[in-house]
Amino acid sequence: MRSWLAALAGALFCGAASAGSFAVLGDMPYSVPEVETTRAIIADFGRDRDVAFAVHIGDIKGGGERCDDARLTARRDDFNASRVPFVLVPGDNEWTDCHRKSNGGYDPEERLSKVRELFAAGDQSLGQRRMPLIRQGSVQPQYATWRENVRWESDNTLVIGMNLPGSNNNWKIPGERGGDNHEFTARLAANTAWLADGFRLAREKNLAGVIIAVQADPDFEEEQSRRQQGRPGYRDGYREFKAQLATEARAYGKPVLFVHGDTHTLRIDQPVKDADGKIVPNIPPGNLRLAVSWLGQG
Repeated sequence: MRSWLAALAGALFCGAASAGSFAVLGDMPYSVPEVETTRAIIADFGRDRDVAFAVHIGDIKGGGERCDDARLTARRDDFNASRVPFVLVPGDNEWTDCHRKSNGGYDPEERLSKVRELFAAGDQSLGQRRMPLIRQGSVQPQYATWRENVRWESDNTLVIGMNLPGSNNNWKIPGERGGDNHEFTARLAANTAWLADGFRLAREKNLAGVIIAVQADPDFEEEQSRRQQGRPGYRDGYREFKAQLATEARAYGKPVLFVHGDTHTLRIDQPVKDADGKIVPNIPPGNLRLAVSWLGQG
């Protein structure tokens, strides 16, 4: 996948509260030269810009690069150099697609364990200045494995990070890599519980807004599904998430910002629809201003 290298997003829930200015970057670095670009962008956070925290929405290496420990560790060290708290939401390039020969032929689940070890070891963010995080296992012990599922509050706004990667959410067609979807099924249960608990918390605390950060484009417009029609055994790996997001957001009724990577182009739109095909108006809300400052292009 390929997208804009980075954007600085100042998401202001006008008339209610502010999530402050926060940095969002993703789908980078994809090559050796982009490593230095990524480091330069991270170095800018907390220096000339008022950034409360930074979120990398996944794909910290190129799709054809090896998923070896050295590369992952180097990215962890880069993120730890951030002057502001830094959180990684995993993408497909660092685990889902690591079975590819060009990636080293790794077991994806073993690589996900390594990502958790490097990027989600404690209950704090990465970065020189750290912030406390609530990991899923802290409040839902039955899902302690999914340490990458996190949340934190910033200026009366709840930020939720979830492991929702590209490559159709790691759902496999029967016969494809064995067609074993135990990982998908277990993570779906964890993600469903995490999203529901996040919105529950936002309602109970009367928070002004919710921000959800994931790596994948869930194909709200069903473009991928249409292209795959007729392919034996195919199903939309994001269908449960999309339905839940629409239901939870409508019930919440306040501003919801959904941030993702994976689509190569910056878009600010309202793609989420409910079961009746009606646009969910508070994703993103009409009173949300998204100020974007370009920092680079891939």
